[in-house]
Amino acid sequence: MVVCFLIHTVCPVSALSPAESRILYSRVFGPEDVEQSGESREENPEKRRLARKEKLGVVARQVRSAVCLSREASGSVCVEAVLGEEAVALGEAECGVLSLGRGEPFAGPNVALWLGVQALAFTLVCQPQENLLLAEGTLRNLARHCLEELRLLGTGSEVLLKSDRVDAMLQRLLPHGQLLFLNHRFAQNMDKELSSYMSK
Repeated sequence: MVVCFLIHTVCPVSALSPAESRILYSRVFGPEDVEQSGESREENPEKRRLARKEKLGVVARQVRSAVCLSREASGSVCVEAVLGEEAVALGEAECGVLSLGRGEPFAGPNVALWLGVQALAFTLVCQPQENLLLAEGTLRNLARHCLEELRLLGTGSEVLLKSDRVDAMLQRLLPHGQLLFLNHRFAQNMDKELSSYMSK
């Protein structure tokens, strides 16, 4: 099962320090921290929200570090986004896998798959027994739809105002955090359905 999906920044943003990453969108699937003790379950909702935000921030910072190291090692640099070049940007995207140990930051061990597309990163955090090839295919499909339909690479992109559209994509491509095996025909039908929804 997928634990969470994130869209966050990996290149410096003027309002942030160079080491920070801003989470633009997050979605957590299933019950959070099933292994929590009884006393922490009784915390007020605001404390739980802040704790979840901090956990997702830890993942975003680790992915940002991995993307930066990957780019340094390959000699590539973060370039300005060009609207309409989403397919090219996705083809040149760096990808990788991080192992998240128990308590780093979730209760159990997990695996984070990331895809760095110019100034953005798309991250899926999965349970360790998940099929990583299937998860990578799902992540690439989600990133493609987000880039094409929401124009995330354009200047002034307002992903924060389009969270309902990302929710709709996740509902179809990753229902309740479950990875789907899709044949070619079903994937084409789903692409048409998503395109018609996004054009509304």
